[in-house]
Amino acid sequence: MKLVKTETGQQAFKARSPLFSARQRTAFIMFDGNKTVEQVVAGSAGLGLTQADVDHMVEQNFLTPAPGEAFLAEAHAQQVAADEAVVNSFKAHSAQDRYKEAKPLATKLTAGLGLRGFRLNLAVEAAGGFEELLALLPKIKDAAGASACAELERTLTQ
Repeated sequence: MKLVKTETGQQAFKARSPLFSARQRTAFIMFDGNKTVEQVVAGSAGLGLTQADVDHMVEQNFLTPAPGEAFLAEAHAQQVAADEAVVNSFKAHSAQDRYKEAKPLATKLTAGLGLRGFRLNLAVEAAGGFEELLALLPKIKDAAGASACAELERTLTQ
């Protein structure tokens, strides 16, 4: 990401604000909107500049994303938030809930196999929990076909 100096940062720099350390002051000069943060950190490695120093300058509003970078940063933040929401929804979906949703699907699939699926249907009916039903998934896929088991697999593995 490319960062540029803010008006606040320039004023603090000129006023020799105590919020700037010596290495941060030196690195601050290098942020021109053309170099990425990684390039500035690498170029200031001899000074001991770290990502934490850059984060501090951003938190103090001394640096801000370059004009084109601000849009990308916002889009990235929105994507991260959406990904976290999906992960949290999966965490909220307990194994017991998935078992309750998957068992009727598995029963319907194995019952539709007729006599060749009779033993498998009995095994599904006897499955007393999520783990037992999940263990039967490969056998159900072999017997009924992967496409027929897509919804069952999604329910069990999400």
